[in-house]
Amino acid sequence: MTNAPVIAPLKIADAAAGLRHVFVRDLVLACSIGVHAHEKKGAQRVRINLDLGVYENTQPHQDRLENVVCYEDIITRVRAVAADGHVNLAETLAERVASICLQDPSCHSARVRVEKLDVFDDASSVGIEIERFAAPRARTRP
Repeated sequence: MTNAPVIAPLKIADAAAGLRHVFVRDLVLACSIGVHAHEKKGAQRVRINLDLGVYENTQPHQDRLENVVCYEDIITRVRAVAADGHVNLAETLAERVASICLQDPSCHSARVRVEKLDVFDDASSVGIEIERFAAPRARTRP
């Protein structure tokens, strides 16, 4: 009997570091993706999950959308990336998604999972997960 490695639980929200956890779960989009000829003929379903480490404001958010990271804006931008022409690799799509998330000055980190859902009959999905950090910069939100 072998001992399977235990994966540490995801911890992004961190009061001591002043981080919130903003997430998007199970966003399913049609995307032109893949290296094989049959994959270049049409879109296939991908599932995207995002976990963002977002700096908390030094002042209360005052129940105002402009004082937080808007997940609707993030989803709109992810949809645009997925619709922006063919990509060969799930890795490429994940990097592009991470990049657009990190453009928000409040976003410290982005963990992106891209899963192709219809590749194998005997697997629910295949894919990639990456984590990227923003370059050091001054925080711009109050």
